[in-house]
Amino acid sequence: MKRVNVGIMNVTGYIGIDLARILVQHPGVQLTSVTGRSGAGQKLGDIFPHMADFALGVEAELGDVEIAFAALPHGASAPAVVEALERDIKVIDVSADFRLKDAATYKEWYKETHPSPELLAEAVYGLPEIYRAEISSARLVANPGCYPTCSILALAPALREGLIETDIIIDSKSGVSGAGRTLTLNTHFAETNENVSAYALGGHRHMPEIKQELQNLAGDRKVSLTFVPHLIPMTRGMLSSCYAKLARETSVQEVRELYREFYRDEPFVRVVDNPPQTKQTLGSNLCLVHPVIDPRTGRLIVISCIDNLVKGGAGQAVQNMNLMLGLPEGTGLGAVALYP
Repeated sequence: MKRVNVGIMNVTGYIGIDLARILVQHPGVQLTSVTGRSGAGQKLGDIFPHMADFALGVEAELGDVEIAFAALPHGASAPAVVEALERDIKVIDVSADFRLKDAATYKEWYKETHPSPELLAEAVYGLPEIYRAEISSARLVANPGCYPTCSILALAPALREGLIETDIIIDSKSGVSGAGRTLTLNTHFAETNENVSAYALGGHRHMPEIKQELQNLAGDRKVSLTFVPHLIPMTRGMLSSCYAKLARETSVQEVRELYREFYRDEPFVRVVDNPPQTKQTLGSNLCLVHPVIDPRTGRLIVISCIDNLVKGGAGQAVQNMNLMLGLPEGTGLGAVALYP
C-alpha cells in the first residue's frame, strides 16, 4: 500500500504532538512535514525526547504533502488552511475556525471577524458518527471540540429519535490539557491541584458549537441549552453528565437498546451498562456512553467519557483523515485505554 505524505501545522501544541504520536505509527501514511513557530529549525526529538527516534525537523512552512492537520490557535488557523487548500492539500482543521456555520456567531464568541467566511458552508463538521458520508468526500473538515464531541455523542440518539425534550443541561469536566500549552494562572499546578472549579459560566466558546449540532439533530424542535464546564486536577480526560426530560414514557432497557442500535456499527462508541470513568478512555479513541433514567423526575441522564486529546482531538482528526483518504476508519487508532 502506497503511504500518503501528511503534515502537521503547529506540532508543538498538545493536539499537535498527539497527532504526531499517532501518525508515526500509522501504516497508511508517512508524517513528512511538521511546523511550529516556536520550534522552527529544531529537531522534533530535541523538543520532545519521546519523538527522538523519528527523523523530523520542525519547519517554518508546510512541505509537500497530500493532507495536513491545522493545529493552530483560532484566528491563526484559517489563513493557513486557505493557503493549504490553494495548494490542493486536503485539510483537517483542529481549531475552531470552521466549526460554526454562521460568521456572525463566530465573531460573537471568538471576538474576531472570520477571515474566510466563504469556506464556512463548505467545511464539513468532523464528527464521523453523524457526518461520515460528507467527511469522506470533503477537502476541508472542521474537527469538533472536545466538549462538543463528548456531549453530542451522549445526546445524539435521544434527540434524533425524539426521546427527550429539548431543554438540555450539560455538566462537563475536563483535564487541564484541554486549556493547551500556553501558560495561564488558572492552569498552574498550585491553582489546579486538589481543586475543582467551574468556569465560563457566562458562556463557553464551545456552547454555540454544541447547540448548532444538537439543533441539527432536533430538527424543527428548538433546543435550549445550559452548558457548564469544570476544570479538574488531572492531565487528560473528560466526563459529561447530560440531562433532559423524557418526551415519552420508556424504560432503561428500551433506551439502551435505542442507543446500541444507533451506535451498532460505530468503531469508537461503546454503550456501557455501568457509569464509565475517564481512565477507561485514557489514550484511546473511544467514547463510552451510559444512558439511565431517573424515575423520580422522568429525566434521561447520559454519562459520556472521552480522552479530550484523542477522541476529543488528535484521534478524531486521524479518524477523519482515514475517511478522507478512503482508508479503513480505525487504521492507526487501535490503542487500548491505559488503565489504571
